Amino acid sequence: MSTLPRTPQPATTPTKTSRSSRSSLTDSRLRVVLLLDVRSGAEERFLRAYDELCQQVASVPGHLSDQLCQSIEDPSKWLITSEWESAPPFLAWVDSAAHREMVKPLHGCVEDTRSLRFSILRETSSHAGAEAGNRGKGRLQTVPRIGDGIVRHALTFTVKPGTEKDVAAILADYASPEARVDDTTRLCRTSLFMSGNRVVRAVEVKGDLVAALRHVARQPEVRAVEEAINPYLEEARDLDDPDSAREFFLRAALPAVHHQAAANGHASEPAGALRRHALLYPVKEGCGTAVAQLLARQDELALTGGAGTPLVSSTIFQHEDIVVRLVDLRARLDRDPALAAGVGGKRAAAMMSRLIDHGPDRDLSHEDGLRRFLADCDMEPVTDRRSADH
Repeated sequence: MSTLPRTPQPATTPTKTSRSSRSSLTDSRLRVVLLLDVRSGAEERFLRAYDELCQQVASVPGHLSDQLCQSIEDPSKWLITSEWESAPPFLAWVDSAAHREMVKPLHGCVEDTRSLRFSILRETSSHAGAEAGNRGKGRLQTVPRIGDGIVRHALTFTVKPGTEKDVAAILADYASPEARVDDTTRLCRTSLFMSGNRVVRAVEVKGDLVAALRHVARQPEVRAVEEAINPYLEEARDLDDPDSAREFFLRAALPAVHHQAAANGHASEPAGALRRHALLYPVKEGCGTAVAQLLARQDELALTGGAGTPLVSSTIFQHEDIVVRLVDLRARLDRDPALAAGVGGKRAAAMMSRLIDHGPDRDLSHEDGLRRFLADCDMEPVTDRRSADH
């Protein structure tokens, strides 16, 4: 068995805390893996669609390479891998309307897909010059992050103005679906909020997120709620039509791009001691990623600053210029308004002020302005449901 020369790696610094952390807002190189089941007889059409997609994606900023593979054991199983300079340019592309148009030719060729995204942590090479060739194409992740076994995701959509109270009543009044999906997957928590006519539903899943979302969609109590709110939606959908349903879920997806939590934060708190808030930031056009990155840095600083912080966990969801920050606090939202808003310090407040739309009486450098800003951003809770063992 041959041994490949290993690319020199930076020394790994041991983590000083066991707090959980995940983030898509890093400059580490990204590997994207797409698993596909191609329909029998559609292989040539699939290859043509893939070749066309490759030509289009080659010009997307941040894209480095693609590779297409077919299983040697089951020819219906295919694999597409791509490499990117970092996660933000990939996420900006994959969440865009342009991407949805690009992949439409693939829809008629495949039965099922699953997308996985990984930061590159270590790398081997059989070519002595490979390291030099990769310079300037993004960094490797320096240390492993510590997970908590929970996958977080959110959906967002808008309803017709004037129907908010009716929609809130429908969304708050339904029986919870069965938490157990299968032997490895279960629903842990669903938190639903509204701000004006925007709805945000955040879910926490242990196991396979896709399996959990499909499980929920099949539950009769959930289907009844989705049917009941259909007439109120600003953008029509038909969940019985696979193409309409796919378009809705792509458009409504609000991925978790960053998560930080104190070590054993939730487990160490008495039941009901934490306050959960969802903050919807008034982002200026084109500034969504910058706002998410700033909030992520501020939350990391807060959670490494000692045991006295009221912040227990923070999850930042972002799709283009929609940024929602879900926080669990040990205290009222306005006890420490700078920390609650994610702008600890004058420099962070000044940076955030340039990235968002806020009135003159919402000055983020003063406590009174911060409190008014928080009141504007704080979404109205509709329901917060947890499984019995979570």
